[in-house]
Amino acid sequence: MPLSVARRLAEWNHHIDVFEPGRSIARVSDLARQAPHDAWVLKTVSGGPGLSVLEAVAASGLTTINDARAIRLVRDKAVAAAIARRAGLSFPLTYFAAAPTLLNQIPDEHYPLVVKPTGGNSGRAVHLVTRPAELSDIAESLAGEGFLLAQPYVVNSGVDVKVYNIGGDMHATIHRSPLHPGVPVRGHQTALTAELARVTTAVGEVFGLDLYGVDLVEGPDGWVVVDVNDFPSFRCVPDAVERVARRILRLAAVGRTEREERAALLSTRLAEDDRGGALAGRSPGVPTADEPMGAGLP
Repeated sequence: MPLSVARRLAEWNHHIDVFEPGRSIARVSDLARQAPHDAWVLKTVSGGPGLSVLEAVAASGLTTINDARAIRLVRDKAVAAAIARRAGLSFPLTYFAAAPTLLNQIPDEHYPLVVKPTGGNSGRAVHLVTRPAELSDIAESLAGEGFLLAQPYVVNSGVDVKVYNIGGDMHATIHRSPLHPGVPVRGHQTALTAELARVTTAVGEVFGLDLYGVDLVEGPDGWVVVDVNDFPSFRCVPDAVERVARRILRLAAVGRTEREERAALLSTRLAEDDRGGALAGRSPGVPTADEPMGAGLP
């Protein structure tokens, strides 16, 4: 997906540079002065070096897609769970464990459990544990996965619904669940109901995302959000490459306009400060503002 989007943008005569943090270095201390790009787009695995570079880009005042702070919130699934529950989203009760051996402290009443890494992706290392005695069976496979999450399993039909949002352009799809690999499901589109649209929109508003995907299951009490992904695959979305490319262009244009407006405002403020300083120098009796020069600049 990311390279296909890059190629499409290049076909439309936009200048695209592909930066691979694992193979190149970035002079992050000078990004604000270099600033040849309208926007930076992150598409990398959780825990990779790309997010650090993207946050440096954002700290330099440049446009990132998605917002770097929003990406950080959803990449750490423990943080995402806390934010989702506090915001009132339908999200499972979640336990955090620094090591697999600590999972045995979870009360029996919460079984069966879904156990997964806090930085997992693509269904990697996701386990359904029906009773405490099974924890020892998965301990070895989880040993190298870092910190873990455990959530009570939401009884469902055995398939995942993924809703992709491209700046308000939403598409619902059905995919095989990593917890039920035996269920015969091929990815395909499904109807985007008003409730799915409402929940997906709420997720984007809570986390501040623009291009994202939401994984949901339909439980006994309705739809439950089980995962949020920044810049997902957009599988089964018709014309996904073109839709995503056009949204990136829109966000880049908005970011460029905002930077130009900030620069113009800064220039005006500095010019006003210079004139005020000159007047104060010629007329010592004229009172000057108590506010130090430059205070309140964007």
